[in-house]
Amino acid sequence: MATHALEVEHTTALALQEKGKLIKSLRRFDMVFFTVCAFVGLDTLGTVANKGPEGFFWLVVLAVVFVAPYMLLIAEVGAAFTQEGGPYEWTKLAFGRLHGGIAAILYWVTNPLWVGGSLAFIAADAWTANISKIGIATVGDYFFKIVFIWISIGVAIASLRYGKWIPNFGAILRAVVLGFFSLTVVIYGFKHGASGFQWAHLSPTRAIFFGLVPLLLFNYVGFELQNGAAEEMENPQRDVPLSILRSGITGVLMYVVPIFCILLVLPAKAITNIGGFIDAVTLTFHGVYGGAAHALLIGMTLCFIGAVVTSGAVWMIGSDRIQAVAAYDGAFFPYFGVFNRKLGTPVRVNVMSGITSTVFCVAAISLLKNSSTSAAFTVVLDIAISTTLISYLWIFPAALKLRYSHPHVHRPYVHPWGMAGIWVSTIMVTFWIVLGSWVAVFPDTLERLFGVGYGFKGSWGVSQGTFEGLTLGTLAIIVVVGVVGYWFGTAVRRQTVDVPLEAEGAPAVT
Repeated sequence: MATHALEVEHTTALALQEKGKLIKSLRRFDMVFFTVCAFVGLDTLGTVANKGPEGFFWLVVLAVVFVAPYMLLIAEVGAAFTQEGGPYEWTKLAFGRLHGGIAAILYWVTNPLWVGGSLAFIAADAWTANISKIGIATVGDYFFKIVFIWISIGVAIASLRYGKWIPNFGAILRAVVLGFFSLTVVIYGFKHGASGFQWAHLSPTRAIFFGLVPLLLFNYVGFELQNGAAEEMENPQRDVPLSILRSGITGVLMYVVPIFCILLVLPAKAITNIGGFIDAVTLTFHGVYGGAAHALLIGMTLCFIGAVVTSGAVWMIGSDRIQAVAAYDGAFFPYFGVFNRKLGTPVRVNVMSGITSTVFCVAAISLLKNSSTSAAFTVVLDIAISTTLISYLWIFPAALKLRYSHPHVHRPYVHPWGMAGIWVSTIMVTFWIVLGSWVAVFPDTLERLFGVGYGFKGSWGVSQGTFEGLTLGTLAIIVVVGVVGYWFGTAVRRQTVDVPLEAEGAPAVT
């Protein structure tokens, strides 16, 4: 009993006050759909397919060597440490508040950048391609993307009791879109033949490996997001492992099947980064449905945009909570640690996300309006990738560290291969994250080291100086804001409260 008494979380009085506003509403059903919606992003299907059969090869390989150990790792830590704000709490318990605060802001800021960057860009491109021309850097372009952003924010602001149905709908929408597309491809193949999956191009090369790994890793993260709302789950200790298993298998299939279909239907030169999925839909629909193709294509495009909106919304729901938890725990500006009493949502962080996303979107359009749409899309996506992946440099090792620092916390699910298994899983996923982070932030360094030919301007559409200025400048600003926010949380941290980590424990004020 004496040992168990040491297993406590050092939190704050503000945290206990705000936790009282949380409402349990997430069931296992909701958690599976929530995670599928977070895990499966339709915005990058074209970019992966653009790399041809080799892109498909790495998609499958990483499902085995990254997704599988990742699932096992998060299933254990997510079922054992069920505090609101999951990834922040795990990092804080393992390495301290400052580390938790930096990891949280990197994890959070990814999503405003992603929504205001690649998601808004690809939604506008799909609308332009099949519904109505918008143009680049026009009034309509700004209007469309800003409205897109604030729809996602509105979903995050809504009470989770009702807002959760948007991610649920998003997961169903993905199944409908990808399932109908895959069926259409089969019909198209019978009627017209297909360009064929070029098996000869399946062999891996260093160039595609370095260019594609960050994107694939970005596709394959999100299992921990549901733990951002852990204290709003009905039974996280029981449901987290099962929801991860089911959503992981479903999510991988939702990537593998449509990308394989795109490669079957479109010749490699016709698959573009930004429009690959919609290109394949357009080709197959016109080849199968005749006079009804146009109406069906409009419907599919609207469903595609709806699925993209729900991607942004679900990540805002989870990551905004993580940032709010860091704030009420004294690791960020305390102002943002307040949950709305009526809605039970971190409205102040939600609004901050919307403003950040809007500013980033406007800046991206303005700064890159002389580049092609594809170049702008690629750069803003890479910035989002870099912040996401870097945050996992804390999150994944924290799962291993907690095995040693908090051994007596009850673990309803443990890694099936024991301590050796959790070590291997941590090393594997951390290796991939280090590689992906480096390539995302410093492209053309490993390529040069390994003798891979690389034309920076040709690959990105902007100069290396512009690229590094955008990426490193963004990262520097994020870290500075995180450190300043931590300093502002000093007074909150002084109001210390110790809470037993076991679910049945009661808080003891010190």
